[in-house]
Amino acid sequence: MAEAVLITTDDLEPAVRLRAAFEAQQLRVELLAPGESLSDALAEPVLVVITGGLRERRARALIASARERGRLPVIGLTEPTEPTGREICRQLGLSECFPKPIDADEIALVGKRLVQREELREMTGIVGDTEAMEEVLERIVQIAPVNSTVLILGESGTGKELVARGIHLLSPRRHRPFIAVNVAALPDNLLESELFGHEKGSFTGATDRRKGFFELANGGTIFLDELGEMPLGTQTKLLRVLEEREFRRVGGEESIRVDVRVLAATNRDLRDQVQLGHFRRDLYHRLNVLRIDLPPLRSRREDIPRLIDRFIQQFSVEHDRSFVGIDPQALQSLVEYDWPGNVRELRNLVESMVVLAPGRVIRPEDIPAEVRYRRRDSLLPVPVSPPPPQVATGAAQLNGGGNHLPTVPSPEMEFILRTLFELRVDMEDLRREFEVYRSRQHDGGGVPAGPSYGGYQPIPIGLPVAVESVPREPEPAPREEGTIVFRPGMTITEMEREAINAALLHSRGNRRRAAEMLGMGERTLYRKLKEFGIGE
Repeated sequence: MAEAVLITTDDLEPAVRLRAAFEAQQLRVELLAPGESLSDALAEPVLVVITGGLRERRARALIASARERGRLPVIGLTEPTEPTGREICRQLGLSECFPKPIDADEIALVGKRLVQREELREMTGIVGDTEAMEEVLERIVQIAPVNSTVLILGESGTGKELVARGIHLLSPRRHRPFIAVNVAALPDNLLESELFGHEKGSFTGATDRRKGFFELANGGTIFLDELGEMPLGTQTKLLRVLEEREFRRVGGEESIRVDVRVLAATNRDLRDQVQLGHFRRDLYHRLNVLRIDLPPLRSRREDIPRLIDRFIQQFSVEHDRSFVGIDPQALQSLVEYDWPGNVRELRNLVESMVVLAPGRVIRPEDIPAEVRYRRRDSLLPVPVSPPPPQVATGAAQLNGGGNHLPTVPSPEMEFILRTLFELRVDMEDLRREFEVYRSRQHDGGGVPAGPSYGGYQPIPIGLPVAVESVPREPEPAPREEGTIVFRPGMTITEMEREAINAALLHSRGNRRRAAEMLGMGERTLYRKLKEFGIGE
């Protein structure tokens, strides 16, 4: 069935002008006569425009019918005697409302963006009804048609690649290639060759000429993820591509011209990287033409139930598992958790619930302890911010009592400090776990299912960290694999080495996952492994 914008003719004069304005935006229009419902339309509605009084019975019926169809956007025209504003629109269930007399061209432009926004949700899987996510979607729709470079910022797991794909899919380049490149996953000596290609014999192993990603993306879009990990030498060549639209293959002499739109993303603060000399200032300004900031999941908790529903539907089909539902108390635990890994972490947890609990309701005891008790795993990326008082005090002590420690510690220092002060075993949580264990033993129920340790072992918190004072005698008890044990006299470097070893154990040698847990780029992790001689 064809799709169309449905416009009611309860007020005929604005309806006629709106039809002409929407058709000028290349949208098909169908007029809905008084007495007709959405089901009477010959086309599938993508937008409904109500021209009559919004408080009349017919308007309320049309709005209710639109809500039954899911995310069908509705625009209403308010009479001079009716209140207007965003809050009134939300109360009535409208996407937008405009007072009469109207500017038909303005309404048609807003209407087209609403249609594109819903298309974007469907194409990319971006989920969110909060104001922050509505602004992100609106921003994507606004900047997609142009060719300017876009910088996408946000914590790890917030969906930066989904945003990049959405920009490409709504752009005039959508029928041309979209190539995503994880800069951090490519070694320094191969990154330049992968981006720009190489000539035969340009280095050992270059047996043939090879096109790079920029050449393969000609006419389309290239997405450079984890851009903050790019070496300075490669940054210089990227700057030339952005300014001159040309480059040379490794070992080549011929300049190759390309027409590529560059979208770049990072979870680092590039301004700080510029100040530290790790990122070129001119490249930063060249990339930061248009910018999208993605909010962390903890700042849009209202979207969590909708995200859970979407992931349940996706994984139930993917794994052919029935899923009964989630207990309200368990759902509340998921909503209140801070999700340091953002949407990616939530997605992985929902997938495990769908696979491991088919045919029964998910209850609070099925939720991992760190989620139930809202403990934030600081091994995952966190924004660099002034340390809390107890961290600052600890930093001063580690600094020999001096007060010249920077207000904002380096990422490595922050990782160590937060590991020491935030991931200590929470005795109150341990007590609650023990009470559950003891009550079930008393009732004859045995050891509870799920990630419980009966109060005798640390509750898993990503990589458990036991901050303890080790007596000289007797010998300390053997520690669990993946546990970091702090002993008086240990240096920051030794703690960092311990943390890296624990992350590798916990991720079973998966360096990418270990890097994510430690809050550092893969390239930085590789450098640390070499520095500490780990894995040699």
